[in-house]
Amino acid sequence: MQKRPNRSLFVSSLMLAFLFVPGTAMAAEESFAEVVSRGPLAAGLAAFGSGLLVSLTPCVYPMVAVTVSVFGAQEVKSRWQGAGLAAAFVAGIVAMFVPLGVAAGLGGSVFGSVLSSPWVVGGISALFLVMAASMFGAFDLDLPSGLKNKLAGVGGGGHAGAFVLGLVCGPIAAPCTGPFLTGILAWIASTQSALMGAGAMGAFALGLGLPFFLVGAFAVQLPKSGRWMMHIKSVMGIILLIVAVYFLAGPFSILSQYAKPTTPFLAGSLMVALVGLALGAVHKTFDDPSRWVRASKGLGVLLVSVGAVQFVFGALTPERSLEWEKAITVAEAKVKAVESSRPLLVDFTAQWCASCKELDKFTFADERVKQEAGRFLAVKVDATDDEDPVVVTAMSQLKVRGLPTVVLFDSTGIEIARFTDFVEADEMLAKLRSVE
Repeated sequence: MQKRPNRSLFVSSLMLAFLFVPGTAMAAEESFAEVVSRGPLAAGLAAFGSGLLVSLTPCVYPMVAVTVSVFGAQEVKSRWQGAGLAAAFVAGIVAMFVPLGVAAGLGGSVFGSVLSSPWVVGGISALFLVMAASMFGAFDLDLPSGLKNKLAGVGGGGHAGAFVLGLVCGPIAAPCTGPFLTGILAWIASTQSALMGAGAMGAFALGLGLPFFLVGAFAVQLPKSGRWMMHIKSVMGIILLIVAVYFLAGPFSILSQYAKPTTPFLAGSLMVALVGLALGAVHKTFDDPSRWVRASKGLGVLLVSVGAVQFVFGALTPERSLEWEKAITVAEAKVKAVESSRPLLVDFTAQWCASCKELDKFTFADERVKQEAGRFLAVKVDATDDEDPVVVTAMSQLKVRGLPTVVLFDSTGIEIARFTDFVEADEMLAKLRSVE
């Protein structure tokens, strides 16, 4: 009886290391170009992993064998037929989730406006906290078993039937996909990229459909449902807590102001999270009759969440950046730059803009970029609240349609270059050198 917690603890430690250690290594040891080139892949892997986690929850996992038998993959005469039916089913799942990602990417600007309100951010964070409580067993989010069985029987046989059944897999998995989808769609919206949205949600759908494909194509016997599924729900609950605090840090910067991008701070944050795992953040349960076990679980969840959040904030904090002009509007900056015969750099950013943070973290923090940009008058415009009259005026004057936007002017006030997406340090440096 003592081996299961130890094994769960070991698996939990590996999961935490998989989530956070690669980020430290990339930030510390890899070149900027390598990090950027791995960006979309890392996002896709995270979305795929989220879908796979969802497939292992009590909302979905018990339905795998039943659903596969409905579209007939276990009764075919050849493995190729089974693989074809399973692939059609997974294609249905992908066809249902990808449009959500595209819509989130196209609606990114609206998302940015909404997130300028602390009340809205607080509401979203509260939703994540409620979902996290459900993952920890405070209450159940699930569809009635009768409705789930009816949904699982939709579509009929053949490839078309398997595809249709994949389309309705979303409602079957809704109670457990909801928490992850909310966070992933929010991140997609912050990228303002329909292509990124399609890719991320496609990866999520593939992760969700993987167990169905394995059972349908290869007749794999999945492990029986058991206590390990509750460990998965605990992991999901911790992730939701981290996301809730991350959202709150936008309007309430006090939550992230102590984070440092230094190795001691990152290592310390990771150690706090590991202590939380050892105390039982994942392998213990709040359903245990022992008050000490429940208290240990609660403290473990708290430490893992705090350690992970601080690690994320520290990893996202630039070690150094440009010296930006304070308390100056874009119009004033243009006049001042021309009068002093200096080129002008204007950076439009927002707290919700992921690419903007990447520019600060990697491009503007590059020592070569900093040195070359030293001859520029540099102005940063925080467009988190895009209803602020000053922000509206600045965006209108420079015809800014989305974020990030970086505009370069020469010393006579003529626009020379404009970037509307994340760019590498080398590309930014080359353009800065070309501006007189």
